[in-house]
Amino acid sequence: MLTYLFRRLLLMFPTLLGITLVVFVVMAASPGGISSQSLIEGQNLDPEAKKEIEAYYNRLYGLDDPAWMQYLRWLNNASPIGFTFDEENRLSGFSFSKGSDLGRSFRYGRPVTDLLAERVPITVLLNVLSIPIVYLLALLVGVRAAVERGRSFDVSSGMVMLGLWSVPTMLAGVLLIGFTANEQYWHWFPTAGLSDRQMLDQVFLPHWSNLWDLMWLLLGMVLGSALFLAMASASKRWRVGFFSIAWVSLGITMVQMLPESGQTLFLWVFIPAAFGVTAFGVASSDYRLLRQLVFLSSGFLLGVVLAVSGMEGEWTRGFLLDRIWHLVLPVVCLAYGGFAGLAKLTRTAVLENLLSDYARTARAKGLAESEVLWRHVFRNSLLPLITVAASLLPSLLAGSVIVESIFSIEGMGKLAVEAVQTRDRELVLSITLIGGILTLLGYLLADFLYALADPRVSYD
Repeated sequence: MLTYLFRRLLLMFPTLLGITLVVFVVMAASPGGISSQSLIEGQNLDPEAKKEIEAYYNRLYGLDDPAWMQYLRWLNNASPIGFTFDEENRLSGFSFSKGSDLGRSFRYGRPVTDLLAERVPITVLLNVLSIPIVYLLALLVGVRAAVERGRSFDVSSGMVMLGLWSVPTMLAGVLLIGFTANEQYWHWFPTAGLSDRQMLDQVFLPHWSNLWDLMWLLLGMVLGSALFLAMASASKRWRVGFFSIAWVSLGITMVQMLPESGQTLFLWVFIPAAFGVTAFGVASSDYRLLRQLVFLSSGFLLGVVLAVSGMEGEWTRGFLLDRIWHLVLPVVCLAYGGFAGLAKLTRTAVLENLLSDYARTARAKGLAESEVLWRHVFRNSLLPLITVAASLLPSLLAGSVIVESIFSIEGMGKLAVEAVQTRDRELVLSITLIGGILTLLGYLLADFLYALADPRVSYD
C-alpha cells in the first residue's frame, strides 16, 4: 500500500505539468493571446501612454518573450525548487529551498498568494456547510428508498429527487432571490454578499437589550422543538392532523405577508394546499427518523419566529447570526442538486446489494434485517459513494462558481471566472494548479478509502 501511495504521489508531478501546460497553450493560442495589448484593450489611451504601459507590462511579466519561455519562467517561479535570478533578471544559480512564488495578478496588481488566501476560506466555508447536508440527507433518503422498493416512499422520493435534479442551479438561485429576497414578495434574506457592512463593526454574538427577550427566545426554541418532536411519535391520526394544520397555517401566514398587489386568489389556494399536501406526506410516512428531523426543524423554527415576533426590546443579530443569515440561500443552492443525485445513487447501490447472494445468506442464518442492512449491505454499497466523494475536493474550488456569481460572493469560483475573462495568466495558472492538486488528492484519498471499505481491494 505504501509503495502504491508513493508511486501515485510521484505521478502527480507530470500530471500537474500536463494540466498547466494545456491551460497555458489554450490561453496563448486564443485570439489576442497573452500580451500587453490584451491587458489594455478597450482603454482610451493616447499612443504614447499606451506604448509606455505596454513596455511596463512587458518588463514586469515578460510578455514580449516567446510563449515557451513565459511558461518555463512561471513553472520555475511556482516550483519550490529551481533556478534563481538576480535583480537584473540574470541566472544566479540553483536552489532547493527558494520557495514558491505564484506571481502577481494582471487584474488586481496584487500577489496571487494574497488573493487566494482571501478567497479560499470563503469557498471552503460554503462547501463545508453544504457537503454534510448533502450526504446526511442523501443517505437517509437513499437507503430508505432501497429498503422500501416500489412502495409509496420510494416512488414519492424518486419523483422529488428527479424534480430537484432537473432544476438548474442558476435557475434555482434566481428564483430564490426573486421570491425570498425581493421586496415585492418575501424579503427574508439578503440578495448578495456574506455580511452587511455595518455588521463588521458589531459584536460577534447576538445581543439583546432586554433579558426577558432572550429568555422567551430560548423558551420558544425548547418548547417548539419538544412539542413537535413529541407529535412526531404520536399516532398517525394525531400527527397528520397536527402537522397539516401547522403547515397550512404557515402557508396562509406567508400569503398574508405578501404585499396586497401580490395576494392573488391563485396564491391563496396554491400555497396553503402545497404546504398541506407536503405536511400530510411527511407526517403519514413510516420513516420515523426522517419524520422526526422534519418535525424537530419545524418546531425549532416556529418557536424562534414566535419568540422574535413577540420581542419588545431592541436586539442586534451580530456578526455570527448575520453571516448565517447570508449563507442560507447559497448553501441551499449548493446542496439540493448534489443531494438529489447522490440519493438516487445511494438507492441504486444499496438495492443492488440487498438482492445479492450474500445478503440472502445472511438472512438465512437468522440475522435481523437491520443488521443485514447496516453491517453487510451498507458497507459494500459505499464504493460508488466513495467514487463520488473523490470529486469533493476539486468541488471546493469549482463547484460554487455559479452560486458565487449569482449571490455576488467573493470566493474562488468568482475569482476563477474573472481571471478567465481578463486573461489573467498568473491567476488562471495558479487556480488550475490548485484545482489539479485537489483533484489528484481526491482520487488518491478515494483509493485509500476503497481499501478500508472493502477488504478485497488490494494495491500490493
